Amino acid sequence: MTVLVIAEHDNNKLQAATLSVLSAASELVSQIMDCELHLLIVGHECQSVVDMAQGIAGLSKILIADHQVYQVPLAENIAPIIVSLAQEQGSTNYSHILTSASTTGKDYQPRIAALLDVAQISDIVSIESADTFKRPIYAGNAIATVQSSDNIKVLTVRSSAFPAVSLAASINQVPVVQLAPQADSGKSAFIHAELTQSSRPELTTAQVIISGGRGMQSADNFELLYTLADQLNAAVGASRAAVDAGFVANDLQVGQTGKIVAPDLYIAVGISGAIQHIAGIMGSKVIVAINNDPDAPIFDVADYGLVADLFEALPELTTALKAKA
Repeated sequence: MTVLVIAEHDNNKLQAATLSVLSAASELVSQIMDCELHLLIVGHECQSVVDMAQGIAGLSKILIADHQVYQVPLAENIAPIIVSLAQEQGSTNYSHILTSASTTGKDYQPRIAALLDVAQISDIVSIESADTFKRPIYAGNAIATVQSSDNIKVLTVRSSAFPAVSLAASINQVPVVQLAPQADSGKSAFIHAELTQSSRPELTTAQVIISGGRGMQSADNFELLYTLADQLNAAVGASRAAVDAGFVANDLQVGQTGKIVAPDLYIAVGISGAIQHIAGIMGSKVIVAINNDPDAPIFDVADYGLVADLFEALPELTTALKAKA
């Protein structure tokens, strides 16, 4: 038996989410006798990603498909090579195929499951055994235990539910196997990407996150959050209501329909606490809420709550932090 992890990367370095997926995969390997762990890297001119992966303990093999056709992770091009790989393994076929429950993973993993004629198990947060997993349902209000009898389990992993594996400073000698690329499917094409450049930490990996909601009232008022975030080296997020109102870009959205986060500290400012937002922050170690409505649902999940006008509280908090600096 072999567990396969599909790496998420930018052709230069592994994304942090993949390190958490590898942690989940290691749990699987420990529960299956004589099981190996393989990492698949699909990209273009991505040798630096392979070098980085050599520092991961527990890998039995690194598979790499390096070609121009894989420069952008289009599901229509990625899925066929993974499916062919799974079907060619014979007696050592892959029992599990894992990737992150990111937007990229959610794109190609369902296609892989369909081509293999198996069910996908999405967004797992716990591994009970080799065929049994837990995943949130009803916006995180319930946890379902799912058992699969498929010969290949196709899984997406909620990265915030598993610790990231460490990268060793020394380079291991993990065997690297070059895979032959497949032809461009011609079913989709990359047009362009609009990337937000920021010196602040990424939402999905930040230890501290400050999010604003509809209560911020305008895009200009988000400057209050940016100023406070700079004092705490925090990432800035937003509720869906704030994104829909056009206060910030949608890549800052936190929640079930945005990014699932699990920081050490999550500060919700002017956020009422809609169920889809709560589902995305429940992994946070400490939740602080600032809202002028004492009956706001966010206070039901917050560890600390401040009933106050955010336009008074944020400047006072920022000033206090500056004084401590």
